Amino acid sequence: MTNPKKITQRGLWFEEFEVGAIYEHRPGRTVTEADNVLFTTLTMNTQALHLDAAYSEGTQFGVRLVNSMFTLSTIVGLSVAQLTQGTIVANLGFSEISFPKPLFHGDTLYAETLIADKRESKSRPGEGIVTLVHTGRNQHGDVVALATRKTLVQLRPAEVSS
Repeated sequence: MTNPKKITQRGLWFEEFEVGAIYEHRPGRTVTEADNVLFTTLTMNTQALHLDAAYSEGTQFGVRLVNSMFTLSTIVGLSVAQLTQGTIVANLGFSEISFPKPLFHGDTLYAETLIADKRESKSRPGEGIVTLVHTGRNQHGDVVALATRKTLVQLRPAEVSS
């Protein structure tokens, strides 16, 4: 083949987001102690529940917890290749963030995203606002994180065919 077709992996154009659809993002991410300590120290979060094993033994959990901001960052990160890689314009913000159960070292974090809403932007031609609800689950299916996020996404460019 002299001129093979080239395909660039990308996220979805605005038109491709289907309200009500749930995207399961795989593979998951098994979280290590090193991940948690590095993230926690890089972000200057000195919470003993993340860093101090002796302190954590005396808590209701009995062990250190994975930093919830690592959990949030990872569930969003797991969605990027499938949903927004190369098509997002901006992350507009988060709301309704919760962490119903803790994540522990050695747990595997899986993410899924519900497309909750979308509308074309009134002020930015060629772009639309998509509301995503990210859910993080551990390997047992327990919900460990929920976050609603609004993103500004490109509409399909005229020169790009479906």
